[in-house]
Amino acid sequence: MKAARFQALAAAMAALACSGQTWAASCCGGGSSTSLVLPKFSQAMIDVSVDYERYDGFWNSRGDWVADPPGADLKQYRLNLGYARRLAPRWQASVSLPYVWNQNQYTGFERNTHGVGDTKLSIWYEQFDKVACVWNVNRWEDLIPAIYWGGTLTVPTGTSPYDDVADNFDITGLGMYRLDANLLLDKTVYPWNATFSASYGTYLERPVNREYGNDVEPYDRQRGDRVNTLLSFGYTYFTDRMESLTATVGYAYLKERESTIDGVIDPTSGLRKQSLSATLAWATDDRDWVTKLTWSHAIDQDGWGRNFPTTDIISVGVSHVLR
Repeated sequence: MKAARFQALAAAMAALACSGQTWAASCCGGGSSTSLVLPKFSQAMIDVSVDYERYDGFWNSRGDWVADPPGADLKQYRLNLGYARRLAPRWQASVSLPYVWNQNQYTGFERNTHGVGDTKLSIWYEQFDKVACVWNVNRWEDLIPAIYWGGTLTVPTGTSPYDDVADNFDITGLGMYRLDANLLLDKTVYPWNATFSASYGTYLERPVNREYGNDVEPYDRQRGDRVNTLLSFGYTYFTDRMESLTATVGYAYLKERESTIDGVIDPTSGLRKQSLSATLAWATDDRDWVTKLTWSHAIDQDGWGRNFPTTDIISVGVSHVLR
């Protein structure tokens, strides 16, 4: 049981510690997109957020949820720094970097570690020339969403199991490069908005000759392809000064196929997770400042995940748009 829990925890540390998720404005400047994407016609954006994540049990390889032993207290904190820059009227790029603190107690074992996570470099193409947010639908073209196509390269700048680490609690990164193809659809008909995002990621194979500080027989490892989707709906309330408060609920699905070792599938690997989220976003009247509070919750029931811990994540962040 302990081995299964540690396997799930290792997957989470690698998958979440380096997620570097940033909450940014929508194409209209105050929405609820989950990617670091510039609003239309703006020139740059600075995004800073803090995550608090608490682990509470895990799903085993059969998808059954298993509680942690009494006294277990597993937490992670992340400071996420992001910057986006417009390159051309339809092109923009961004970079994000997390700093990770692991704070864990588990069956009499206590570890507090910290370090840089993995860096994400993204480029986005906007398949529209005008802001897609409307107040009224007068023709069918008013229903066309803002469409973004993108690519993200995850650079393994964090600490992985293949570095000189003592155990899972030292992990702050994947240890592998990953290239994701991204799609983001965002539509607002005030006061309602809807967002759908999807990404498909492929890892680059890497040689391994060291695991958790111990030398091992050299082999090549490649994690399985990853699919990550999010669907969210929101409602915006405007004050008399046109400041806005947007409430959003979302559903996220993450799946990663089994890894291969020297080309052979590792049946103990692979992961799956479903989660629900709620976000409140406060934007100034000019949409130059957006402050967000998000709660993401994984359902601690059988069938909602596999090889992954159940966690609650609270994120607080602020974005500043430069026109």
